[in-house]
Amino acid sequence: MTVALVLISAFLHAAWNALLRTEPDKDRALVSAVGVAALLAAGVAAVRWSLGELPFATTTALLWALAAGLLEWTYFVSLARALERGPLGPVYTVSRGGAIVLVYPLSIALFDERLTVLAAAGSALVFAGLALSGARTGDTRTTHGPALAWATVCAVAIAGYHLAYKASLGAGGNPSAVFAAALAVATGLNTIRVRGLGAVLRARLPRVLVMGVLCGGSFLLLLEALARGGAGHVLTLRNTSVLFATALAAAIGESPRRAQVAGAALVAAGAILMAW
Repeated sequence: MTVALVLISAFLHAAWNALLRTEPDKDRALVSAVGVAALLAAGVAAVRWSLGELPFATTTALLWALAAGLLEWTYFVSLARALERGPLGPVYTVSRGGAIVLVYPLSIALFDERLTVLAAAGSALVFAGLALSGARTGDTRTTHGPALAWATVCAVAIAGYHLAYKASLGAGGNPSAVFAAALAVATGLNTIRVRGLGAVLRARLPRVLVMGVLCGGSFLLLLEALARGGAGHVLTLRNTSVLFATALAAAIGESPRRAQVAGAALVAAGAILMAW
């Protein structure tokens, strides 16, 4: 069940990132979609609360959820910036693969997850995949300079919010309530930061709704999987989504280079080994 949740979450995540890549105003479209995802998460959390599931068993769980929200906000901002400056495939691979490299050792140190030979071999494949994804290919929009910098910030934020989510769940947070609280923080900060959302909603409402539902569904499934499995294991397996992202990049008209496709394949193979 955990593996199925993670893989569905991975596809939904890659799909909403691909839709965002095609938006003319990525920052405002992202902020609007995150607002929709926040409403979806709040609705699910309210239904579960009405059925008797306590949103937060401890104050610690709530505080970790709010911390995850700050990191989600950082992730959303850096994702929009990276996709404005680089193509979907390599940006997605660097951000997701970089998060694997950070989360796995931290989850071992913080949550007593085990280090195995397969995990070590998988880490090596992820590093190789990241190197290929960032290789110069003659494409002026590859992950160099600002695009690489923002993708790296994105990777750090992804690693951070996964660990914060795991800590909140471990302290007694309900998965949907944890995500709803985190997105409430991210949405509030985004609303303060960005103006002109009404124009985007009027012009792009159907696409914003689709992106929001895909985003919210992806993270809700991820939180359910995190409640059942280790942080390193779940995040690592979820980042097989780099293969979905590379395929979707081609579907939206981008032309991933061979090195980028190979890099995505290596990151996905490394993720599967690490999560074995």
